Amino acid sequence: MVRWPDGFGTRFAVFVDTEEEFDWSRPFTRRDHGTRAMRALPDLHALFVAHGVPATFMIDHPIATCAESVDILNALLGDGGSAIATQLHPWVTPPFEEAVTPRNSFAGNLPRDLERAKIETITRAVAHAFGARPRMFRTGRYGLGPNTLRLLAEAGYRVDSSMRSGYDYSADGGADFRDIPNAAFRTGHGDLVELPLTTVYTGALRRGGRALHRLLRHIDRGPGLAARLGLLSRVALTPEDMPIADAIAAIRIAAQAEHRLLLFSYHSPSAAPGHTPYVRDAADLRAFRAWWEAAFAELARLNIAPASHDDILAALDAAR
Repeated sequence: MVRWPDGFGTRFAVFVDTEEEFDWSRPFTRRDHGTRAMRALPDLHALFVAHGVPATFMIDHPIATCAESVDILNALLGDGGSAIATQLHPWVTPPFEEAVTPRNSFAGNLPRDLERAKIETITRAVAHAFGARPRMFRTGRYGLGPNTLRLLAEAGYRVDSSMRSGYDYSADGGADFRDIPNAAFRTGHGDLVELPLTTVYTGALRRGGRALHRLLRHIDRGPGLAARLGLLSRVALTPEDMPIADAIAAIRIAAQAEHRLLLFSYHSPSAAPGHTPYVRDAADLRAFRAWWEAAFAELARLNIAPASHDDILAALDAAR
């Protein structure tokens, strides 16, 4: 595990899956995607700037190769704390040698040489667009495989954030992260560190945590019933399909448990109505913004300060 420097304190960071928009209800395709939602990102990011919260924009190939999107992001980097990182959506990242299937949407399922080639492609595209080689990485759909971490270390990445603590994607062909903790840890591949997305269990039976939630999944509607009764909820730190009351309870529990770095996330197309299931109309967008306002207020009340991309890398250097 990473032992954060004492001076780092308890912090939070926001990672944005900065990506093309597509129809989430339809099969994956290499066509029919756009980047129009990026035009709404500055207005949403202004809310973050008002609260002194930088973002790490994890951009994929359609964004990195879209001149308008690059211009928008370069303007956002003027806040002094936000930064660019990499996200890999294999179905829209060359070379295109694989069939477009649900299983192949997890990059870690691809042959090693093809996964390496796609990592190299997106890394070069990000470096070309922003003039610096990216240091942090995320696989779309949390699509880690047996070769991914070694390939990222070989490509010079310092941080991966592809693991989602407490979640299992194996039914769709992905990885099972149910036993992955929230804490940052060294991967054993060079200097590469894993920063899992934070998941907190709340409710009267929260001490049962992962094990109890796993048992409830074997009961028809078990997790949902337990959540409605206030017994156990699995809470990810995102406004996307996660009520703010649950998120605030999770923040408080995480603070009591002395989690040193809380990772929040959202998808960039949620900045505009109609591009994700989470923000379908103007009312959803208002609720989305209100979620962040309430979360920032609670974090400030608990003296949990934001951490930028560079703050995290500096702290990892000190910890090393």
